[in-house]
Amino acid sequence: MQIKDSYLNAATPTSIAAIVSAIDKDVEHGEDILMLGYSLVLMAPIFAPIAPPQVLLPLMALVFAVSVWRARANFLAIRDKLLQAINADQCRDWSRLNPIVQVFSEHPKQPLSQGFNPLKNGMRTARSVLGALMINPLWMPIFYTLGLQFSEEQQLSLLNKAVLAVEQRWGNH
Repeated sequence: MQIKDSYLNAATPTSIAAIVSAIDKDVEHGEDILMLGYSLVLMAPIFAPIAPPQVLLPLMALVFAVSVWRARANFLAIRDKLLQAINADQCRDWSRLNPIVQVFSEHPKQPLSQGFNPLKNGMRTARSVLGALMINPLWMPIFYTLGLQFSEEQQLSLLNKAVLAVEQRWGNH
């Protein structure tokens, strides 16, 4: 699988609409990564008869953590490819992409190293502990990483809305 470094294709001139379409496909890929994480965790009851909760529950948290990590890497790759395209072609009018660029300037609000640190996210930690106390203490990491999953999903949702706004405003020209 060849990974493109930019949304600009050196062989043929690339239109703004083609770039927006490529960003949209990359956003869909990020959403698919998050849905895969949800799906794998929802399949956990299948393994309940053969795996004890002490093994299965940390694995569920690990699935969410990997899903969050891959979704963030995808989000940052989209940003990097867009910025490379903008920097490579200064002659083009990039103002049409301002809603998308604005999402990237505001998000991510914190790096994943901070997101995974329960001491730097007091509210998420408190909610996770409360939920774990209601169900089972082993669920605390699952609730914590689920909160991270929700924040990544929200980030991709904002980017998707920005892409839709650009598509609706400028059409496919």
